[in-house]
Amino acid sequence: MRLRFILSETGKGLARNKAMAVAVVIVTFVSLLFVGTAALAQMQVDKMKDQWYDKIEVSVYMCAPLDKVLSCDGQEASEEQIDQVRQRLASPELAPYVSEVYEETKEEAYESFQEMYGDDPITQLTSADMLQFSFRIKLVNPEEYEIIREEFSGTPGVAEVKDQRELIEPLFELVEKMKVISIGLAGVMIVAAILLITTTIQLSAMSREEETQIMRLVGASNLFIQAPFMIEGAIAALLGAGLAVGGLFLGVYFLVDGWLSDALSWAQLIGPTEVAFVTPFLVIAALLLALISSAFSLGKYTKV
Repeated sequence: MRLRFILSETGKGLARNKAMAVAVVIVTFVSLLFVGTAALAQMQVDKMKDQWYDKIEVSVYMCAPLDKVLSCDGQEASEEQIDQVRQRLASPELAPYVSEVYEETKEEAYESFQEMYGDDPITQLTSADMLQFSFRIKLVNPEEYEIIREEFSGTPGVAEVKDQRELIEPLFELVEKMKVISIGLAGVMIVAAILLITTTIQLSAMSREEETQIMRLVGASNLFIQAPFMIEGAIAALLGAGLAVGGLFLGVYFLVDGWLSDALSWAQLIGPTEVAFVTPFLVIAALLLALISSAFSLGKYTKV
């Protein structure tokens, strides 16, 4: 009987404040959509780092013939200079940072060059003697690339030290910026949602103030009096969370699977599994949003 009464009062409250309830649903939807987007962006960055950071190598390119770099002075790296770099990479000082070292001869570089450019006319104008010997270094920690750069940059016979991470780092930075923007917008919208839910509950409580007083006079408990208002806020917040989850699933389906998967075929992208993982957290966040808002408003209007 009590449960039926509480649900009846909840229905009346939602019916009386339809516009405000819809506004709460929309604001909660937008705020949790941004929260979910930020979470998925972080998961995407982590997934790409797991995929690529272990594969990233640092390349030390030795001087090629007629190389104009200052450390080359137009001369090809000598066997002595190559051996000095080889010995330095194997030294005890660099051992804690270097996991593996691969050497690529000019002939091997030429084979890779042909595979890359195929029948392009440039391959007809290029020979193995024009290319450079290089060391490809796999680091224990790919983020310690600067140690290798500082060690070999400007070394006689070394033309360039290049980190493959430079190719994909801009993408990481773009996703990180999207995450920060999403978090900022989510914060603003969450504040708006709390204020709106609080206002909705206050209006609902004010419209039923006389009923509330009668319930208190007949001995109703605080929880019994507050329950309909709290359920109103929770229902609206949960509807917003449901829309946010639906929006994330659609976003992943159309944006990630339908567009980015073709443009970024080399990368592992997030999918429905990640959205499903985030879903319970968004639902819990919606409930907490409603409870926090209720706590701000019910004390005054139900005389807790």
